[in-house]
Amino acid sequence: MQLLTFRTDGGTLPGCVADPASAEATLTEALRSGDAASAVFSVRPITLPGALNVGDLLRHHNWRELASARSGEPVEITGSDIAPVIPRPGKILCTGLNYADHITEMGHDLPDVPTLFAKFPDALTGPFDRVTVPTENAKALDFEGELAVVIGRHVPLGGAPDTGTAEDAIAGYAVFNDFTMRDLQYRTAQWLQGKNLVSASGFGPWLTTSDAFTPGEATLVTRVNDVEKQHADIRELVFDPVALVQFITTFIDLHPGDVIATGTSGGVGWARSPREMLTDGDTVTIEISGLGGISNRIVVC
Repeated sequence: MQLLTFRTDGGTLPGCVADPASAEATLTEALRSGDAASAVFSVRPITLPGALNVGDLLRHHNWRELASARSGEPVEITGSDIAPVIPRPGKILCTGLNYADHITEMGHDLPDVPTLFAKFPDALTGPFDRVTVPTENAKALDFEGELAVVIGRHVPLGGAPDTGTAEDAIAGYAVFNDFTMRDLQYRTAQWLQGKNLVSASGFGPWLTTSDAFTPGEATLVTRVNDVEKQHADIRELVFDPVALVQFITTFIDLHPGDVIATGTSGGVGWARSPREMLTDGDTVTIEISGLGGISNRIVVC
């Protein structure tokens, strides 16, 4: 099942992709042509009182059954209508230094525990939206293609002591760009200021439920202006999604709709020689096999 949040004249609604295979084929072709925002997708709106997005849907313990039972007749939307799959997560927990090659290229040692930092909901944008960057913030822009994990049920503190419990807490997965302002990131020892540019982190295009996706079998590819920059097997994660859920719930609760970004692989612009920072007009496209892809164009003004 593929769930998304789409924009309407009056706000947003959750929906279920009517034909996942067709949608993935349409998206793949659109990403290759460079016009995913105009691609047309067939979606069944999910009509549930009080549910304006996928995050609202996940707050119901029987969200899978509701998504199937409350899906209406298909409507056509374009890529530009697709909002971040969870527009306002309660938490966005990002993982730094979680692929061995990226750890090496950034000059760090392999960690014993995950390195985590926060991203705020204001930093999210739709999977095919333009990313507008003020000139003063555009000195060292970087891409970070990542797998995102979306939580589907409440996990209290200490509530995921084993892999089975942690795995059961995952509703599904999506594609994520941990868009980074490197100069601000490294201005201090804390990364927060470099990771939270408003409306800059593409997230989507939809949530592929955990029963329809196996992370360890997927490949992540990031392209800038159609040139491949990152290529990684998800199985190379130092801490996989289940391990991250287990670790995080040793010190906080997780709630439906919370998001965990699992970290980026080697190949980021900052670590290249010479460095390759994003500039006005660049388009960052991130694809994960089985999840689709996102594509955001940078506009500096």
